[in-house]
Amino acid sequence: MLALRGDHLQPQPLIDARSQSVLCWNGEAWKIAGEPICGNDTEVIFRNFLEATLDPPTENGGGFRSEDAIQKLTSFISSISGPFSFVFYDGLHSRLFFSRDCLGRRSLLQGLDECGNFTLCSIPDGTSSASFEEVETDGLRMIDLLRIKQQGLPDQAKRISFQVDTIPWSYDAPVSPTKILNPIPAMNRALPTGEPPALTLDSSCVEILEQKLRRALELRIRNVPQPPHTASGTDAKIAVLFSGGLDCTVLARLAHDILPIDEPVDLLNVAFENPRVVAASAKDRTKKASSIYESCPDRITGRAGHAELQRTCPNRKWRFVAVNVPYRETLAHRDEVKQLMKPHNTEMDLSIACALYFASRGQGVVSENPEDCDGAAQYTTSARVLLSGLGADELFAGYTRHAAAFARAGFQGLIEEIDLDVGRLGQRNLGRDDRVISNWGREARYPYLDEEFVAWATRTPVWERCGFGTSQPVSGSESQDTPANGADIAADLEPGKKALRLLALKLGLNNVAREKKRAIQFGSRTAKMESGRSKGTHVLN
Repeated sequence: MLALRGDHLQPQPLIDARSQSVLCWNGEAWKIAGEPICGNDTEVIFRNFLEATLDPPTENGGGFRSEDAIQKLTSFISSISGPFSFVFYDGLHSRLFFSRDCLGRRSLLQGLDECGNFTLCSIPDGTSSASFEEVETDGLRMIDLLRIKQQGLPDQAKRISFQVDTIPWSYDAPVSPTKILNPIPAMNRALPTGEPPALTLDSSCVEILEQKLRRALELRIRNVPQPPHTASGTDAKIAVLFSGGLDCTVLARLAHDILPIDEPVDLLNVAFENPRVVAASAKDRTKKASSIYESCPDRITGRAGHAELQRTCPNRKWRFVAVNVPYRETLAHRDEVKQLMKPHNTEMDLSIACALYFASRGQGVVSENPEDCDGAAQYTTSARVLLSGLGADELFAGYTRHAAAFARAGFQGLIEEIDLDVGRLGQRNLGRDDRVISNWGREARYPYLDEEFVAWATRTPVWERCGFGTSQPVSGSESQDTPANGADIAADLEPGKKALRLLALKLGLNNVAREKKRAIQFGSRTAKMESGRSKGTHVLN
């Protein structure tokens, strides 16, 4: 169990002696009804679940209806901000509830074996005959065990005849026994009248973006307990899954403003020996001989991002952890990665899962000097909280398909493409990532997927998030190294994620503000390790 909240370890499952209700909770409830939670969130969740289902008798002396319990439960779940998956047995009404948050940030699998036994788990143990699938992120699931019992069927028939009801997320319907309020509002589909104003460093949306992102980050990195068996002030509590790209470097830079100055921050940068790339490089005599790891795209941008953080925040100890993965080690761990990522089973799943698996292991060669690329000090991060920049591309139009959609159909096409991406966030395989990362006793935290932040972004007009459709002024300087030329650099920024790029510029990250999007499997070179024409969608053997 990974305990990161409160001053004590809360064993699970939690059991209420009076009702025999049971809770298994995997998550971080940052806020309830907008109020931050202090202490152990699991205990707070269980107490509220019990209050919903153990309501006092009504005024006429009778008991309350079980539908009232469902409505109280859905109302409370609607008020939770943060990633979660849970299984809750309501002992009073013999009902089993289970769910994941609407963005799917925690793993929960369901499986039915050949005997009809139904299983819920975060990670399959590999010994069950059950065929597992991800629990969908479309609402709260419920099984009425009392109804099954009252049907009077034989035990074997009961196992295969039970019905799983879904109480769906709803954008605007009032909470009821049949609806649960989605914290993410519908997309703002407004279109500009004429050409929208160009985004600049002084645009109000850039200031609001910074405020909202700081608030989301504070919830996720303040009061993280000291890792066990480590020395305070020397061992990191926080690490960043770090490619040196825009999204993760902005998080690292903002974290500097929030954390005590004596807390080091580890930057986990993964690079793989890809035999296909190595063989191609060996044939190309025009290329200089260099480390197979240091030539990886994410290693190059990672080193540059480290240097920029060191330049802008010189008093912080930034530890760059070069996670170098030989091909033989990839092969040695491949079966374990495939087991962790199940039920996902494509080449792309494996490429992404491998990158996250080794990055979150946090074991590599450490350096504090950005120019020290030949360090030999082996190091394993003590951080149990890993920051991820996932979500920024979906919210701020960072993918090339967003530019293509705008070129094809203008703002209408761009909005539709972003709406599709935001709507698919719950199916973005974050359950897979949770299983892979938690294998090492760590958890990923996603500030860009904070409910309040996502809600603000989806309500904000699209032209205040990206720079498509605006005339760009001509820059007057080519320099990238001095704050004085910020307006000139701003004029040169590409339109995708323009608001976030301007924030990077405002924070002094002049070079990072220009970084282009690159998928993790290509930046770290986990994709297409073997020769052949396999595609990311190909199913693994």
